[in-house]
Amino acid sequence: MVEIARLNTQEPEFQLQLDELLAWESVSDDAVFQTVMEIIKAVRSRGDEAVLEYTNRFDRMDCQDADDLELSQDRLHQALEAIDPQLRSDLERAAERIRNYARNQKMESWSYTESDGTVLGQQVMPLDRVGLYVPGGKAAYPSSVLMNAIPAKVAGVPELIMVVPTPDGELNELVLAAAAVAGVDRVFTIGGAQAVAALAYGTERIPQVDKIVGPGNIYVATAKRMVFGAVGIDMIAGPSEILVVCDGKTNPDWIAMDLFSQAEHDEDAQPILVSPDAGFIQQVAISIDKLLAEMPRDQIIRSSLKARGALILARDMDDCIEVANYIAPEHLELSVEDAEVMAKQIRHAGAIFMGRYTAEALGDYCAGPNHVLPTSRTARFSSPLGVYDFQKRSSLIGCSAEGASDLGQVASRLARGEGLVAHARSAEYRIKD
Repeated sequence: MVEIARLNTQEPEFQLQLDELLAWESVSDDAVFQTVMEIIKAVRSRGDEAVLEYTNRFDRMDCQDADDLELSQDRLHQALEAIDPQLRSDLERAAERIRNYARNQKMESWSYTESDGTVLGQQVMPLDRVGLYVPGGKAAYPSSVLMNAIPAKVAGVPELIMVVPTPDGELNELVLAAAAVAGVDRVFTIGGAQAVAALAYGTERIPQVDKIVGPGNIYVATAKRMVFGAVGIDMIAGPSEILVVCDGKTNPDWIAMDLFSQAEHDEDAQPILVSPDAGFIQQVAISIDKLLAEMPRDQIIRSSLKARGALILARDMDDCIEVANYIAPEHLELSVEDAEVMAKQIRHAGAIFMGRYTAEALGDYCAGPNHVLPTSRTARFSSPLGVYDFQKRSSLIGCSAEGASDLGQVASRLARGEGLVAHARSAEYRIKD
């Protein structure tokens, strides 16, 4: 029998048990922190020389010149032409769905004019340049390229710089093909903290960006934390999560496999089922045992289920919703009747998958909404990656003479109340006699 925690919302210790299950601390240890700090310092001071040095050391490369680190557009399109035609078609279809969804997110500038002629509004502009970090080697994710690059391009970002490590010189053709489909402008074969530092501060060859997005290992995540402020970042993501809310009427094999779909990411991933049907929970447990042997990553799934998984028995469906809102999961499957009605009661979730037929895996690849989602309960205050993350807003204020006189009196009194006389005098100059 696969080990997985069994919790009951009616037990006195439930809240304590749930909090212990959800606890996740993605804090770097001192050794990681020190290593990343040294790498960032070296890249800031020595530029391309340091990037080459670390790339050769960590990725077992033999690059002699910074020119060796950049791939041409021709190389990207060569990869696109070479991949299996069906796979290319799938990539392009996924890209178009992501693009269509992203177009609906695009913020537009607006303004209005008050009765005295004062103009107020908001000007929306894209970021100038964005850096995209993509894991490389065998752990290659073309879907991550599409999900990060396409919203940036829809936002109107003129230049998108991708960095992808190539350990032992191993290039992933599907990742390069995805970069061609998504419209990535430049690609550098570097990774780790040195790639983050190069994007954040710029080198002789690698341009400085305004924001860095994309997943990476603990060194990448630590570097993103450390350069934040010099550049923007998307988020510091924790392990993948799925919470399935089920009324007990879905095929238990489906639910078991949905839990596996996140558990197979790594041992720290978190798969949870909550249901008011004790018999159904037992059926899912039986399906887990039955199906696990079929999985190529069965040991990873087993470890994930044991360390961070749970089957939770709730009082009723309202209780399930309460648990879901507390957990604030990255992925939330509502495998119930009238899922769209239930979704309106969900306050906190990265993405909500409505209905029995909506597998979370569709969202990972091709449904359209972004798969870069808040984890570790941060969906309580943050949102999926989207076009808006690659746009910024400037307030517009244009006072008429009449408006300046009227508002100037208000500003003057408030400024003097704060003891800021220059503020007051600046406003007072524009008050009509």
